[in-house]
Amino acid sequence: MTSGSPGLDQPLFLPRERLGALISELQSRGYIVVGPVIRQAAIVYDELYTVDDLPRGWTDLQEAGTYRLERRADEQYFGYVVGPHSWKQFLFPPVATVATAVATEAGWNVTAADGRDAPQFAFFGMRACELAAVAVQDRVFIQKDYADPIYKARRDKAFFVAVNCTQAAPTCFCASMNTGPRCTVGFDLALTEIDDGFVVEIGGERGRNVIVALGLAAATNDALRDAEAARRRAADGQTRSMPTEGLRDLLVGNPNHPRWTEVAERCLSCTNCTQVCPTCFCSSVREVTDLDVRQVERRREWDSCFNFDFSYMNGGVVRNSVRSRYRQWLTHKLATWHDQFGESGCVGCGRCITWCPVEIDLTAEVAAIRGDVS
Repeated sequence: MTSGSPGLDQPLFLPRERLGALISELQSRGYIVVGPVIRQAAIVYDELYTVDDLPRGWTDLQEAGTYRLERRADEQYFGYVVGPHSWKQFLFPPVATVATAVATEAGWNVTAADGRDAPQFAFFGMRACELAAVAVQDRVFIQKDYADPIYKARRDKAFFVAVNCTQAAPTCFCASMNTGPRCTVGFDLALTEIDDGFVVEIGGERGRNVIVALGLAAATNDALRDAEAARRRAADGQTRSMPTEGLRDLLVGNPNHPRWTEVAERCLSCTNCTQVCPTCFCSSVREVTDLDVRQVERRREWDSCFNFDFSYMNGGVVRNSVRSRYRQWLTHKLATWHDQFGESGCVGCGRCITWCPVEIDLTAEVAAIRGDVS
């Protein structure tokens, strides 16, 4: 493939100095561009105003219970893996008003949220595991009998600019979950960073409409080879894995395995793993009134199955031990999620491993149970 007039779905080449033009093009179309930025010594997701907001020249060092940033030897824009944030916070907000009741002379006037005022986001820098996580949440929120109006409105408007991983953290295991490291579906545009720029793949009509405005040339054969080699490094660099064969029956069939007690002795039930997880969707609802009780908001807030009172019903707590709560989380995530949604609730991003303060590793827990059960 040579440079020149590109075909409609031919990979294109975006020179490094023109990355900012892609951000500007999205902004000119009314998108709020959200991408990776450095805040409080971590790479998180926040609004991008210019290309200079990106964490150029930085990388992350991760292991169980460990996260650090350090300078790279080069000036790559996307030379890191994933941080504590996921795109979930923009599609499924941590706090959302789902209904409002206002007292009038005729009685209470109740209005349910319909998503009409949903912002129009362009997510810049999504990884393959994160695209897979959005697909998981799609099945939870919009592909069953009931479609959540807040999620659906935000999801329908969102534009996805993905970035293929060119390195792996020790906590990554997406390859064994078949969710990465290469972006294959679910994106509008996908970039692979190489030395002098980006190879751009077009995922659909919306992506094509945006990228054609930049007037890019087709990627050369050399650029395509460099991109393929960069993507291969990410797959070859993964050291953790999660063998999935027979996993559902393994976990469901061993509710009294001693490993549950062993891990509970370390688990703080702090909810870190569920907060950083890009697929966890547990929430609770509460009513919040104004001072004169003339208006009531029903708010949905993120919750966690690790919270003591999350399973409260019929006058008592069902899971009153850390052991039972950890077992519920892991068994649901890797086993009974298949029964509900036809797939795993884990995409192999490794966030729960990195951000666990006591270094609990779900791949190690599964391996321990598997190794002890014939």
